[in-house]
Amino acid sequence: MFSGITGVLIVVAVVLLIALVWIGGAYNRLVALRNRYKTAFSQIDVQLKRRYDLIPNLIETAKGYLNHERQTLEAVVEARSSAFAASRTAAANPGDPSSMAGLAAAETQLNGALGRLFAVAEAYPDLKANQNMLALQQELSSTENQIAASRQVFNNAVMQYNTTRESFPTNLVANAMGFAPSQLFELESEKERAVPGVSF
Repeated sequence: MFSGITGVLIVVAVVLLIALVWIGGAYNRLVALRNRYKTAFSQIDVQLKRRYDLIPNLIETAKGYLNHERQTLEAVVEARSSAFAASRTAAANPGDPSSMAGLAAAETQLNGALGRLFAVAEAYPDLKANQNMLALQQELSSTENQIAASRQVFNNAVMQYNTTRESFPTNLVANAMGFAPSQLFELESEKERAVPGVSF
């Protein structure tokens, strides 16, 4: 029916077709997983922005009471600016190892500055009872919880992407097509992983 050469050509064509379909499927899966972790990061970005927007209100509320604590207030403002800049860099390229490390470091610095602010505020009973401060405390606490939940979703998406990217034979497609590994958004130590205390 078919000559020997024609039969071999048909087999080669079928094998090539199957390989191309598989490569296309692997490529599309990697793209979908990369887009999933980028979308997950956008949820973190929304919550971080909300948090950064709350901090100036917190500072303004505390300013009148903490006249002698200028350094503490300035440290929070400076840490907020650094964290905001780091979040913009990370948002431009979610999962990039240097961007994620910069964001984690800036967030650690901001958490420390906020922790010092809340520790100092404990010594001011009028500030502790201020309704604006109480409302800001509740919003900040809620936002911190949402950041933690969004970070978990992002880290799960990154882990799934990295696992797929590193698994054989998909890793052949990933390496050939330039799918770089993605970085988790993790804080440095157990102490830094805790949500900063915001109770008055």
